[in-house]
Amino acid sequence: MKTKVIKIGNSQGIRLPKVILCQIGVDKEVDLEVEKDRIVIKPIRSRRSGWREAFEKMAISKDDILLDNDAVLNQSKWDNTEWEWKDK
Repeated sequence: MKTKVIKIGNSQGIRLPKVILCQIGVDKEVDLEVEKDRIVIKPIRSRRSGWREAFEKMAISKDDILLDNDAVLNQSKWDNTEWEWKDK
């Protein structure tokens, strides 16, 4: 697709059709990168996107066993009472 570079205030930009943004799942913000002679536009996703589903699949297939049981047996007071997981 060919498009023109347009003036936007003191900057320049390009307009992307909504259909293209929807295809890659862009809502409001994007991540821009330069790779050699290309501009790469990526949707911004949560860092843990998809983890919940992956862990659920692991639990169903019994692939979520603890590999380092010694770490659980030798926990400190901090491990047991002060540490807290915060899910965003």
